[in-house]
This record gives sequence, C-alpha cells and structure tokens, in this order.
Amino acid sequence: MPQPQLTVHRHDRRTRALITLVGEIDLESAPLVRLTLERCLRDGIRSIDVDLTPVAFCDCSGLNAFLHAAQRTTAVGGTLRLHHPPTTLARILDLTGCGFLLLGLPCGPLPPPLGDTPAAPGPVPSHRSVPLASVLSGDVL
Repeated sequence: MPQPQLTVHRHDRRTRALITLVGEIDLESAPLVRLTLERCLRDGIRSIDVDLTPVAFCDCSGLNAFLHAAQRTTAVGGTLRLHHPPTTLARILDLTGCGFLLLGLPCGPLPPPLGDTPAAPGPVPSHRSVPLASVLSGDVL
C-alpha cells in the first residue's frame, strides 16, 4: 500500500488553528488542502496559520488551494497565513506577486519608471527563515 502523499495535522484553540502539512502538495493532494481549510471555516475558525516546514514540494495547484482558502477566510473576516513555504512555493509566490496575500508581507516594490532599465532580478528570498510564532498561545504574528 503506497504511503499518503500529504499528511495534515490540525491543532485548534478557540477560533485559531495551526495546520501543519507534511509531504507534497500537487494536483493530487491539493483537494485535501482545500477541504482541510474549508473545514476550519465551517468549524468557526477565523485565524488559520499553515506551517509548511515539512512540505518538500508545492506546485500551482497548492497555490490555488491556498488562494481560494484565503479569499474565503477574508470573506468571513478571518486571516490565513502561510509559514515556511518550500522553495518551489516561495518561487511561485514571487513570480506571481501574491506573497503579500498569503505570507503577510508588504507588497513588492513598484516597477521602475518608464525609460529606466530594471535591475537584474536577484535570488529568490527564502521565506523559510522566518520563525513560526507560537500562534496558539494567542501571540499574534
């Protein structure tokens, strides 16, 4: 019997949840991510923190699941934040410019004025270096 591609751990405290995902997030496992986050909202959770430290890979299917959940969470007055995304997801977030929606980061720099030559792109920042706060103790990130 094959091992599950993605494992979900959920820890609730009142209206907060810490979701830890372990494995790989792709077209096959993204529906589990979506279902898990939707279930949090149905259970009255309004602040969702997703720890991605043990995730080895996440493609655009995972990004889509996270964006969908962030939109739904915001619609009910809540927040969804990703912590320690794997390199693949960090790269997709940088390329799409939507990291501020999921990582709680400020919006990226403004484009250069017309006629200016843009600087060569630098290395993709590692979002894994940001420590995951003790979200369930009530300390706000």
